Amino acid sequence: MEQKTKRIYTWDAQPSRRNLTAADIRACKGVQILTQTTANTEEEAAAAAEAGIDMLICNAANVERVRVGAPHHFLTAAMPIPDFQTADDILRGALLALKQGADSVMTARQFAMVEMLAKEDIPVMGHLGLVPRKSTWRGGLRAIGSTAAEALALMQDFRDLENAGAFSVEAEVIPAALMKEINRRTGLITVSLGSGPDGDVSYLFQNDICGENPLPRHGRAFGNLARLAEQMAVERRAALAAFRAESLAGTFPGAAENARIPEEELAAFLDQVDK
Repeated sequence: MEQKTKRIYTWDAQPSRRNLTAADIRACKGVQILTQTTANTEEEAAAAAEAGIDMLICNAANVERVRVGAPHHFLTAAMPIPDFQTADDILRGALLALKQGADSVMTARQFAMVEMLAKEDIPVMGHLGLVPRKSTWRGGLRAIGSTAAEALALMQDFRDLENAGAFSVEAEVIPAALMKEINRRTGLITVSLGSGPDGDVSYLFQNDICGENPLPRHGRAFGNLARLAEQMAVERRAALAAFRAESLAGTFPGAAENARIPEEELAAFLDQVDK
């Protein structure tokens, strides 16, 4: 699906084009719902771009390969907590991801880290609601904001994140009715993952969309790549077994696979080889 692009300069000062800029995304709030999915390979990125998905997010380690598959899509580089430990690591990692082609970065770190990045004019996505890596503090994997007290605390987190200078937020597994009310009260671009239809961006992991693994409760499979993977596994084992059997039976390689030498050349070889 072809999308219009506009001219930009990348963070590496190279001319390029993007389907969306940070300013465009902000302008969509309350006007137009955007879509986002994950991509960590060239093929995943190309598939998402061709399907008309608006925004992509990848692990920061995969920015360059994703850019090959989707050279003009707005791309967020996620910075896993264990990989970027100190403030210097976070800033250095963010700038490297931007240099490699990302348009924004995502971190689930505290507001001070978001503020540090935002002060460098980096578009930063925060992460609120269910943050799976921090789920031990929530008593496990569950929706966040199911009581009035928890909802008020979550609303304050949104305010603090916005005050820290974040541009957007991954809002994960927040009750849909609460997400609708929070979205009306924040200037952040809310990227809804399992938080209902009233965020600014509808987000789902690509492997969930394509049916590659068991689904979380908030996911929905729109394809069945798991079935194809199972078929591929069966075919792989059958092919390997057939290769072994025919090799042992002497039927592989056969006439179709064998290289040939003209009979007269073979005869000349045999006439001279043992002299």
